[in-house]
Amino acid sequence: MAKPKVAFVCADQPSARRAMTDLTRRFDGVPPEQADIVVALGGDGFMLQTLHRFLGKGPAIYGMNRGTVGFLMNSYRDEDLLDRLERSVTLTLHPLCMQAETVSGESVTGIAINEVSLLRETRQAAKIRISVDGTTRIDKLICDGILIATPAGSTAYNLSAHGPIIPIGAGVLALTPISAFRPRRWRGALLPHQAHVTFEILEPKKRPVSAVADNTEVRDALRVTVFEDRSQSAKVLFDPEHNLEERILKEQFAT
Repeated sequence: MAKPKVAFVCADQPSARRAMTDLTRRFDGVPPEQADIVVALGGDGFMLQTLHRFLGKGPAIYGMNRGTVGFLMNSYRDEDLLDRLERSVTLTLHPLCMQAETVSGESVTGIAINEVSLLRETRQAAKIRISVDGTTRIDKLICDGILIATPAGSTAYNLSAHGPIIPIGAGVLALTPISAFRPRRWRGALLPHQAHVTFEILEPKKRPVSAVADNTEVRDALRVTVFEDRSQSAKVLFDPEHNLEERILKEQFAT
């Protein structure tokens, strides 16, 4: 069996650049566009950038942590890299698609591997109507915002907003309010992954809201629809002892 063609990309920080220099000196790499596997050197933010860059383009992404948190990354070691790649476990992620319409009539589409979040733009709380598959579930949520997260993103912003951690194979999405004022006791919901969620911004000029899909931001949103895009996928590689499903499980028992 032929060895996979490997490319290296790195974040713009000293530790990542040093790792890039060391690895390209030790291993024969190819341009990223020709690779079977792209080794991403950085932190979770750079990993997300890399996943977006190669989404649906073929190569699997193997991250090695040269950043801070590194939840999506494998530990950094510069030896036995090819053996690690051969033993790695493949996980397929499907992103969220955000379709946003603005007050001015502009339509914007964004892709999110972690989450789509709606956030108030001014000092006044947002007022948002929430519908799931065409049925209104909350007529008026008064809040700082709301987000919908994938299992892979459930330990990011979603967790900070007190949303649930979701195992990768659970087949659900997390719908989590951010500082909800009314209904005061609503803490969010778990939705089937095939659900289409629509957010209608009430009083959009008085209480403007932005919509953010990972790194795509839309200001002055009027209506936002979010759903899982099964037509697109990203392949992520993890060392068997540090796969993402195990990390998410362990995170639920963190104290």
